[in-house]
Amino acid sequence: MKIEFDLDAKMIDIDGRRVELYSTEGFHVVKDLWLKVGWNQKYVYTFTWLGIPIIQLPDDLMRYQEVVFELKPDVIVETGIAHGGSLVYSASLCHLLGKGRVVGIDIEVRPHNRARLDTHPLKSLITIIEGASTEPGVVARAASLIGPAETVLVVLDSNHDYAYVMEELLAYSPLVTPGSYIVATDGIMRELSDAPRGQAGWVRNNPAHAAENFAAQNPAFVISEPTWLFNESNLTGNVTHWPSAWLKRVA
Repeated sequence: MKIEFDLDAKMIDIDGRRVELYSTEGFHVVKDLWLKVGWNQKYVYTFTWLGIPIIQLPDDLMRYQEVVFELKPDVIVETGIAHGGSLVYSASLCHLLGKGRVVGIDIEVRPHNRARLDTHPLKSLITIIEGASTEPGVVARAASLIGPAETVLVVLDSNHDYAYVMEELLAYSPLVTPGSYIVATDGIMRELSDAPRGQAGWVRNNPAHAAENFAAQNPAFVISEPTWLFNESNLTGNVTHWPSAWLKRVA
C-alpha cells in the first residue's frame, strides 16, 4: 500500500484513491498508521499510573474506566502483572467507586515489582497470585477469592499467543458474570505483522483471533465493544490496541 499526504491540498492519496484529510475516513487512515508506528516505537512504554509503569494505550485506559464505572464490579481479575501499573489502575478505580478489589496473576512477579506493590497505598485492594494463569490450581485460587453473588470482570494480558489466550478464555470465562466482560487485550498484533518489531505469524497468532473464535464457539459470549457514554463527533470505533477484545457475557 502507498499512502501520500498532501498537507497543502488537505488530501490523502491511498493507492490512487483520494481521501479528504480532515474527514472521518481521513481520521481513520491517520489513526491506523499512527497506531502501528506508535506501537513499533514503544509509545505505551512512556506512561506511569500513580508512580508505576503502565504499558497500555491511554485511549484503552479511558474506555476501560468507563466500563468499570458502569459495571462497578466486585472483583477484577487480571492475568499478566509486569510492573503492576494496570493492577494499580484498576485498584484506583475501585477505590474511587468505593467498591471492588483486584486479583492479579502472573507466572513470575519480580521482587522489585512485588515490593513496590506491597508498599503501595492501594495494596489493601490487590491480591497477587504467582503461577501460570492457565494452571488449574491458579484458576481455582482465583475463583476461591470470588463470592457467590459478586460481579466479576476479567482482563487477559499475559501470554498473547493464540493457543494460550484460548486456554485463558476457556479457564476464566466461567468466572464472568452476565452483563460483564472478559477482555482479550492486545489484538493489535494482527495489524503489526509487517512492522519492524512485528512477526509474520501474528496475522493469525494473536488475541483478537482467539477472541473471535471463542465467541463463535461459545454463544454465551459475544464480541461487543462497549458503547461510548459521550460522543459529539462523527467518529465511531475506538483508537485501540484491543480490537475484538471485549467479550460480553450475554447468558
